[in-house]
Amino acid sequence: MTATRPTTALFEPAQLAGLPAPVVRYFTFALTPGLPLLRGGRLEQLGEFALRPGAWRPMRAEQRVSVSPPAFEWRASIRLLPGVVLRVHDGYASGRAWMRAALGGVIPVMHRRDTPGLAEGALLRWLAEAPGIPTALLPGAGVRWEAIDDATARATITDAGLTVSMDAHFGARGEIVRVTALRHRDVKGIGVPTPFEGRCADYQRIGGMMVPTRSEAAWLLPEGAHAFWRARLARATYEPAA
Repeated sequence: MTATRPTTALFEPAQLAGLPAPVVRYFTFALTPGLPLLRGGRLEQLGEFALRPGAWRPMRAEQRVSVSPPAFEWRASIRLLPGVVLRVHDGYASGRAWMRAALGGVIPVMHRRDTPGLAEGALLRWLAEAPGIPTALLPGAGVRWEAIDDATARATITDAGLTVSMDAHFGARGEIVRVTALRHRDVKGIGVPTPFEGRCADYQRIGGMMVPTRSEAAWLLPEGAHAFWRARLARATYEPAA
């Protein structure tokens, strides 16, 4: 008997049936027929992080992402001063989330786990960063899309009893240029619902997909926007789904 190889799941335009028009344009822009669907990916980032508004510090980070079920693990090194590095470890899986930070990776300065709103905020972060792994936004990966207007649609995902949504704003080519949502912001261990915005730019073809290579995240506070993370994609590797 000859063993058969497992087939790789592929993207086909038929998977877009029933989706809002701007979402169809996005997937037509980002994906090509026959492209393997993804199980996950590893993204390396170079950029800056601001613990306080305007206080930008150099950052290097690596993020590992799972598509289904949704999960991520982010490890970053933020240089606060010459010779002083803050190491950060954030993550989400199975309805639970954590945030840890330590000077030099040794002296703890923050440790949050399962605090109110933390898991919802982390799941929303996964959704907001999904343009970096476009097949994660397909209906087959669990994302539900609802039309708002010809240039905006709402994406919703449910995982481990948590449900979060974001509004995706699309550009002239069909690309996602901005996402907005009400997201829990950690304030001394308490999740405070706060308007959030993520921006995506400089799309390039990587692994057969159009993905943003420059991104920024900000809290929209009453006193003004607090951009706290901005980075470019230094390297990406993707794992096809079986």
